[in-house]
Amino acid sequence: MVRLFTSPVDSLLSLQKALSDTMLSDWFGSGLSSRGGFPPINIFQQDGEYAIIAELPGVNRKDIDIDVQRNRVRISGNKQVDYGESASVHRRERQTGAFDRTFATPFQIDAEKVKAEYRDGILALSLPRTEQDKPRSISIS
Repeated sequence: MVRLFTSPVDSLLSLQKALSDTMLSDWFGSGLSSRGGFPPINIFQQDGEYAIIAELPGVNRKDIDIDVQRNRVRISGNKQVDYGESASVHRRERQTGAFDRTFATPFQIDAEKVKAEYRDGILALSLPRTEQDKPRSISIS
């Protein structure tokens, strides 16, 4: 019987590749907060309005499109990373290319009053309810 010994470094590289392949697969579903499409986004309710905070580092504001219709918000755009012609890329982990995320709110959004602010790679959206969708207090006569 012939035994073949492999380098410990090869074993570690194989393990790293197997772990990376597993994380990139759909095995974990959408349960991880950082999984899913770029950009990573938090959505929360504050003062009766919904707010969306999106991380878009390295994206130029002119490359971001925001569409609001009824109860849906769509954030799309393009992220480019230019390495130059003489660069030799050894590892690429930063996401690039087109992105497109759509979210639904449980109420109608007043598109005329939506506020968007973009600073230091962070996009903040304030999504107010339409007047007819706001809860009302009814007095009993």
